[in-house]
Amino acid sequence: MNIKEEIEILKSKLTGDMMNDMSIRDQIHNLEMKDKGVKPEDSHFDCIGCGS
Repeated sequence: MNIKEEIEILKSKLTGDMMNDMSIRDQIHNLEMKDKGVKPEDSHFDCIGCGS
């Protein structure tokens, strides 16, 4: 399974309740950043800048 498929599966699990969806949205965010090769500027740690 590739990253985009994982993201779609996680999106299908969203309920619309922000409190219940927080961990799923965090997983989606991490996968999207991994897929795009994005990390905070001037950082060798992924997500240290945004705190995710």
